Amino acid sequence: MSIDSLASRARSIGRGFAVTAGAGAAAGMAAFGYGLWEKNQFVLREEALAILPPGREPFRILHLSDIHFVPGQKKKADWLESLADLRPDLVVNTGDNLSHVKAVDPLLAALKPLLQFPGVFVPGSNDYFAPSPKNPASYLLGPSKVKPKPVALDWPRLRSGFGMSGWVDLTNRNQSLVLNRMRFDFSGVDDPHLKRERYAGWPRGTVSQDANDHLRVAVIHAPYQRVLDHFTESGADLLLAGHTHGGQLCIPGYGAIIANCDIPTWRAKGLNDWSSNGSTTPVNVSGGIGTSRFAPVRIACKPEAVLLTLTSRS
Repeated sequence: MSIDSLASRARSIGRGFAVTAGAGAAAGMAAFGYGLWEKNQFVLREEALAILPPGREPFRILHLSDIHFVPGQKKKADWLESLADLRPDLVVNTGDNLSHVKAVDPLLAALKPLLQFPGVFVPGSNDYFAPSPKNPASYLLGPSKVKPKPVALDWPRLRSGFGMSGWVDLTNRNQSLVLNRMRFDFSGVDDPHLKRERYAGWPRGTVSQDANDHLRVAVIHAPYQRVLDHFTESGADLLLAGHTHGGQLCIPGYGAIIANCDIPTWRAKGLNDWSSNGSTTPVNVSGGIGTSRFAPVRIACKPEAVLLTLTSRS
C-alpha cells in the first residue's frame, strides 16, 4: 500500500472517530438536558397495604424522603406545599432534607403546611453534611462516601423546627403515638449509611399493651440489609426508608443499576416484602424527591412522594 493510500485511510478513520465522538457527546448532552427536566417532574406514588387490625378505618401515611432542598427551588417548594391538600393522617420523613447550607429556612417554609399534621422523622447524611461536587455518572460507581472535612449543615436547627411543630424525632429512639384512636409504636435509627444506627427497641408500656390494637413501624434513612434484617426479626409491621433516589440514573424499561447501598437494585424503589430468619415485613423504599445539587439530573426515575394507605386485614 502506498504512503498516499495509508494517509487517506488514516484520515478516513480519524473522521470516523470524530463523527462517533461527536454523536456520543451530542447524546450525552441530550441525556443531561432531559435529566435536568425530569428532576422537576414530581409525582405521587400511591400504594395500599392491608396490615391494620380487623375493623380499623384506612390510615394514610405520606412518606417523604431525600428532598435535598436548595434555596430558589420554587417548583419543588410549591409541590411540597401542595401535598398538604392530601390531608394525610401521618407524615413520615426519612431524611436527606438538605443540599445547601442556606436551605433550612426555605425548606421549613415549604413544609409548613405539612407540619400541621402528625409526623415522625430521622436524618440522613445530607442533613448533617453538605454534598460535594461530583460527576453525575459517579453514582454508577457504587455507594457514595462522605468526603474528608465535609461542610456541616445546620441539622440542629432543622430538627428543632420539625420538633417545635410537633413532629417526633426517632433518631435512635422509640415512641408510641395514638393516631386515629389506635396506638402506633415507632422505632427509628440514625443514618446507617454513616454507620450511626443504634437500636432502641420498641416502646414499652403496660404488661397487657400488646393485647390492644397496635402497629409497629420502623423508620430509617438508608435501607442497608443489616438494618432491614434487625427490624424484620424484631417484629416490625412496616419499614419505611429512602436514600436510594430510586437509582436516579435508570435505564428505561430496566430500572435502577445502582441502589447506593447493599440492597438489590430492583428494590431501589417501591413496596416489597423483606424476609429474614423466618420473618417477613413489608418495606417501602421511596425514590426520593430531590438530587444532590452537584448531580441535578434524574433519568427514567421521576421524583416522588408516596401516599401509603393502610387498610385492615380481612
